[in-house]
Amino acid sequence: MTQRQRFHPHGVIPAVLLPFFDDLSIDEESFRAHLRDVASVSGISAITVNAHSTEAASCTFEEQVRVLAITKDEVGAKLPIVNGIYTDSSMEAQRLAKMAHDGGADALLVFPSGIYSFGQRPEMAIEHFKRIADVTDLPLIAFQYNPTGGQGYPLATLLRMVEAVPTIAAIKDWCGNAQLADRQIRALQTRQPPVNVLSTHSAWLFSSLVLGCNGLLSGSGSVIADLQSQLFQAVQNKDLALAQQIHNRIYHTAEVFYTEPFVDMHNRMKEALVLMGKLPRAVVRPPLVKIQPDEIERIRKALIAAGLLKP
Repeated sequence: MTQRQRFHPHGVIPAVLLPFFDDLSIDEESFRAHLRDVASVSGISAITVNAHSTEAASCTFEEQVRVLAITKDEVGAKLPIVNGIYTDSSMEAQRLAKMAHDGGADALLVFPSGIYSFGQRPEMAIEHFKRIADVTDLPLIAFQYNPTGGQGYPLATLLRMVEAVPTIAAIKDWCGNAQLADRQIRALQTRQPPVNVLSTHSAWLFSSLVLGCNGLLSGSGSVIADLQSQLFQAVQNKDLALAQQIHNRIYHTAEVFYTEPFVDMHNRMKEALVLMGKLPRAVVRPPLVKIQPDEIERIRKALIAAGLLKP
């Protein structure tokens, strides 16, 4: 269906943020600057939009079309674009997938339906992905949530999914369990062709990469893409001493980004970019709300400790 050079999801893929004005409309100028800033980092392999980090849950279909168009305009000639498919409905997933295909995306990040929190059967996930594959041959990345919450796929289901839908090329792994993460890497990356495991265990990124992931896809890449790229390369080179040094810097940011309530993680990243002078404001859309000054101060101290901000 597509004539573009095919992208096999791998390597370091930052998920960027979406800046808003105080009236909650999209700040396109700041978004373009943010895209250029992240895309300038050496060693990244793609950029993700219309996902958690860009607050896709609060964006209309038309806004998602615009976000992809801006991204294509700013960085599409330089980097592949991964577009999120964030919806509970398989029919809407088809519409979003067709939009992303036509809009120039190079891969799709498919979120699990919220309905799975009430229980799931393998046939449900297979049907969801098949409907997407019916309208595009773009590589698909299955977002793997923690199975204990109901939305994650059991490993047996994942294996049935990749058999039934050959365009599933990777998973974004957020299973939250090191043993399961290891099993998934062994089961998926040894296939022919391999289904890459992209870690999004950003709170313990060093540990997850050492297990052997073929990449990472992370919202904190909106702030620390350079450190993530350096860490991934050090692990790939089996230079664990250097990887440990980089991890010691990333640790400080992970401690403030990935704390309770977890829902504020991208909220905190926006505040970090404001502190670093890379965003003019840290506006989020409801039901998210601005975090308190004491937490912003903790973020400032963490950025200093990580060597990303002067005291």
